[in-house]
Amino acid sequence: MDKINVLIIVTGISLFISLFLAFFLLTVRTEYRLSNSLFAAFLMVNIMDISEPLVSLVTDGPSNLGMLRNTLAFLQIPAFYLYVLSVCYSDFRLKPKHLLHLLPFLVVNMILLPRFYMVDATSKMDFIINRQSRIELQVTHILFHIQFVAYFVAVFVLLRKAKKLYRENYAGVNVNSYNWLFQFTSVLTALYLIVIIKNIFKFSDYPYISEWIKIGILVFQLFIICWYLFKALNHPGLFRNINSKLRLVSDIISEEKNNEAQTVSESELNEELIKLKKYMVEEKPFLDPSLTIQNVSDSTQIPVRDLSLLINHQLGQHFFDFINTYRIEEAKEILKDPAKKKVTVLEILYEVGFNSKSSFNTAFKKYTDLTPTLYRKQLLSSDL
Repeated sequence: MDKINVLIIVTGISLFISLFLAFFLLTVRTEYRLSNSLFAAFLMVNIMDISEPLVSLVTDGPSNLGMLRNTLAFLQIPAFYLYVLSVCYSDFRLKPKHLLHLLPFLVVNMILLPRFYMVDATSKMDFIINRQSRIELQVTHILFHIQFVAYFVAVFVLLRKAKKLYRENYAGVNVNSYNWLFQFTSVLTALYLIVIIKNIFKFSDYPYISEWIKIGILVFQLFIICWYLFKALNHPGLFRNINSKLRLVSDIISEEKNNEAQTVSESELNEELIKLKKYMVEEKPFLDPSLTIQNVSDSTQIPVRDLSLLINHQLGQHFFDFINTYRIEEAKEILKDPAKKKVTVLEILYEVGFNSKSSFNTAFKKYTDLTPTLYRKQLLSSDL
């Protein structure tokens, strides 16, 4: 099977799966419609980008539409960045300022306007044949590489901050969703790094290497799309958003130092801490898997800001870990209870506020150095 046939087959499969996933994202019933729409937009732009082998079968030579399709690559990374923003923040909305993300795409097409878009077919063909010496294409590729670095650095910084905010203000196990999104972004980063290598060979003395790398990229993209399709179909409610108005505790403390704000007295801190611990023991709010710091604040009448500082700064724990300590203690009590020895670990994890076996096992091992099953076995052997 020659290279052309491989490209056509792989491209056809990728296009079909991408279209199916985009259709699923646009039609599935969910409260996160904006996130799904943005990722569908990312997929549609990607579809246009990878469709070149099929388009070349029905077109004769370079065209304005063909070049426009190629420059749509400048919309892929911005679309993905906006998607990540919408996933991380529940109050994210598209605003006029987001139109600035179109600038690289518009600038590139303006650069190509004089010597490609506004010339005849013969000149277009000459432009492509001599692409290695065309300053417009060289500038276009440089801009793409700059865009790639800038946006992916911004995405990783965003994910790092969002995960930290989540751990400081939420106690659900959906922090794993951010871990997965980080993995997905890492895979996409690797993909675009390969694209950069392909582009380097494209303008070198070995352009044929670029063509073979293109096949590898298409296959890699196929696996990425299948991976995301698997996640989307099995976990349609994968992500849980946070409010963008939430602030990191480190920022709050830094602001207090700069403003020389009056600090809370030790007696006040102790009083709030006693009140918080009493509430946790008596009311057991940690049994709610979707518990947030706002919920605890409403019930204890301790302002969210003070509560966040108390837990995340004074106690030195993220809210996520603070709640999990109570959940694990509750689980240990159940595991110790002889009357509940027939209760399965799966039933226990749901009872104490977890909704994922992997998260429960990870948290339990963090506090006991044992898995729940081994902990129970150890208790049973000690009673013999």
